Amino acid sequence: QAKMDQAVLATERYGSQERWRYQLRGGAVRREREADSSRTGSSISGAFKSIFLPQGYPESVSGDYLQYQIWDTVQAFSSSLSGTLATQASLRGVGVGNREATVAAATVTWLLKDGTGMIGKILFAWLKGNKLDSEAKKWRLFADILNDIAMFVEIMAPHFPPFFTFIVCIAGVFKSIVGVAGGATRAALTVHQARRNNMADISAKDGSQETLVNLAGLLVSLVLIPLVTDNPLLTFVLFFLFTVLHLVANYKAVRTVVMDTLNKDRLSIVLQQYLHDGQVLSPQEANRREPVFLGRGISSVSIACALDKAHETTVTSTRFLLLSLRHGVFTEPLHKLTAA
Repeated sequence: QAKMDQAVLATERYGSQERWRYQLRGGAVRREREADSSRTGSSISGAFKSIFLPQGYPESVSGDYLQYQIWDTVQAFSSSLSGTLATQASLRGVGVGNREATVAAATVTWLLKDGTGMIGKILFAWLKGNKLDSEAKKWRLFADILNDIAMFVEIMAPHFPPFFTFIVCIAGVFKSIVGVAGGATRAALTVHQARRNNMADISAKDGSQETLVNLAGLLVSLVLIPLVTDNPLLTFVLFFLFTVLHLVANYKAVRTVVMDTLNKDRLSIVLQQYLHDGQVLSPQEANRREPVFLGRGISSVSIACALDKAHETTVTSTRFLLLSLRHGVFTEPLHKLTAA
């Protein structure tokens, strides 16, 4: 009876991080976490993983998840510090610390800034919303570059008092575009990273990671603010350094992403290579060759050959194109498409 009371009825495993067992105790089935002696790291690291990484990591996410998140953390930290400098400049521009400034004037300036930003958000979503899925990496990088430009404009605004309201309204439009492009492309990348229908979990953990980074940025900002107050030169120097770090980290982040779907650029790259030497590129190689800056794209594929080979070339390229579109994703090495 004692042996039966301790019997393990079933075991459950979720990736390499979660192991559970269902055991009969006291006539009732209890679910308990199974201790794993093969696990490395202390309980602190285990708690850290549980709080900030998706359940089932690393099996539940794409292979590029960790590398992307590392660079994304670096860019978020530098952006938080740059944002502190920009916020301080905006507050000084609307009259904080100036006895001659009025609450009404500051409120009107802030409302105009928010209002123009709302209009910009609607217009951008209308004009470019359908491009954000297929060109997620390009728009992600564009959003971060535009965010740096907007913060630079905010820092410069107090130095032009007659045009302060107009300048901060421009910055507001830029930031509204950043909000749309950044949020939409983040969702597209989350879909790519989710491997077990766990998009919500990945999104929630990404939010926790960003909150932790912003908290660290807040603590550093408490040290920076007394140093940069009434020191425009130091403000510009620090902003320049943080911006360079932010842009480099963002470029590295989007370069680490290996999308397994075919957009216009990736399909053109793969098709050009196939027509050139019959080689089908892997997803890693196709993504490595893909341009990540807006305005840079792969030229259209043109096919030129002798007349006696025209039919064969056309059939081959059409067959490859149809196979690629039919599969839709690189679910396995691309060279297997040609054997279909």
